[in-house]
Amino acid sequence: MIIQFNTDKNVTGDEEHELYFSTRIEESLKRFKSSLTRIEVHLSDENGSKDGSNDKLCLLEARIEGMQPISVTCNSDTIETSVDGALNKLKASLTTKLGRLQNY
Repeated sequence: MIIQFNTDKNVTGDEEHELYFSTRIEESLKRFKSSLTRIEVHLSDENGSKDGSNDKLCLLEARIEGMQPISVTCNSDTIETSVDGALNKLKASLTTKLGRLQNY
């Protein structure tokens, strides 16, 4: 599974952050690893340098082998909590989608 990061100009996208989030994503999605080819992570700050609540956005797009991609988003006050929220949504979507395939 390849994890690809994309950030806007307002979010730091250094190696340390990428390693931290890659580890969290891999751990959270390890049971789906055989079905996933790539995870695209899009991190952005919708308000830029201005203060605001729930302005950090994480969009996760899961590429599933032989299927259409699934994408989820989560807004929060911090990048960390927006990634966690998006991961929870993605796990639920993958469980539903891949669970249906196993039932047929």
